[in-house]
Amino acid sequence: MATASLIPLSSSSYWLPRLSSPFKGTVKTLEAKTCLKIQPARAIVLVTNKVASAAVTPPSASVRFRLDNLGPQPGSRKKAKRKGRGISAGQGASCGFGMRGQKSRSGPGVRKGFEGGQMPLYRRIPKLRGIAGGMHAGLPKYVHVNLRDIEDAKFQEGDEVSLETLKQKGVINPSGRERRLPLKILGEGELSKKLTLKARAFSTTAKEKLENVGCSLTVLPGRKKWVKPSVAKNLARAEEYFAKKRAAAATESVSA
Repeated sequence: MATASLIPLSSSSYWLPRLSSPFKGTVKTLEAKTCLKIQPARAIVLVTNKVASAAVTPPSASVRFRLDNLGPQPGSRKKAKRKGRGISAGQGASCGFGMRGQKSRSGPGVRKGFEGGQMPLYRRIPKLRGIAGGMHAGLPKYVHVNLRDIEDAKFQEGDEVSLETLKQKGVINPSGRERRLPLKILGEGELSKKLTLKARAFSTTAKEKLENVGCSLTVLPGRKKWVKPSVAKNLARAEEYFAKKRAAAATESVSA
């Protein structure tokens, strides 16, 4: 291989490099070479787990459910927040629990309604009776029927009006707890027929109106409340004692 100094100076067709040039070799050996080497793009292949894909994509109707394709619906499961992992976790240094206090410590914290020892709200408000206070006293004790409803039911003269006949006529349709409640007649409206009414209770207005029409009223006995045998014995003795006193008072009034 010849050096650059051996090239004749008379040849004007050749380019002579400067003495300070780092070029070494003949001019004939110069070839255009690209500095950037471009590689063809490779196809990206995404490999997923079969079990994970089965958990995300629900199986079709033709595929049977098995242990390897069961999984939750997409979006139904969410990762819980990992609190206490530093500021970079996105929840701050104290994770929203504050710097000090019982609620910032680990453990169960305080119970619901606790106000630090002062009288809590649920003890400061007054107690309410009946349904507002959640007591049993406010619940209805009867199935109410007015005289107007009995008149619209088109009973015939002398028919019997009771809880069963009112159900057959469709005047009342008790359900749930009302199926065990007795009947009470109220006095709203007027009645133009003489009927035989059987109920547990009658209002004062209804009783007056029915007696003026000439209806027959029958007060059905209620279910006796269970009491202890010793209490029942004392009640019987008290009833006997007051019966004797009433009899003695009556005899004294007659003799006088």
